[in-house]
Amino acid sequence: MSVKMASDKARYKSFLKTRQPGRPWFRNAIRAFLAGGSVCLVGQGVQETFVHFFHFSEKTAGNPTVAILIFVSSLLTGLGVYDRFGQWAGAGSSVPVTGFANSITSAALEHKTEGYVAGVGANMFRVAGPVIVFGVVAAFFVGLARYLFVSG
Repeated sequence: MSVKMASDKARYKSFLKTRQPGRPWFRNAIRAFLAGGSVCLVGQGVQETFVHFFHFSEKTAGNPTVAILIFVSSLLTGLGVYDRFGQWAGAGSSVPVTGFANSITSAALEHKTEGYVAGVGANMFRVAGPVIVFGVVAAFFVGLARYLFVSG
């Protein structure tokens, strides 16, 4: 009996493969490239604005640029614009800073009915926690490698 069920499952899987539409991988790759590149272009434009109009150095312009990208991404997420952009752009919308801000803000908005501490705070850091831990651990190992191989 189990052999018959296994063959039925295999036949059903092969039947489904013939009926499923193909994935438009080339179109998705082009969209991701254009969207991710556009986000990076906007970030570069913001940084250049800080350098040329506010007389920041290139090194010091990075922090306010990141802050503005996070703010704009969170604002657009709250207004529902970033989600539509993400559906169109696919992986291109997950450019690290804006994609991370989007995921944190989405988690906060989704759980705001549970309260600020148990809902917003807990669920924001459920998303952010692994990223923060990975960042700290990675920074430790990079610093250790630099200490051992460059300083020594």
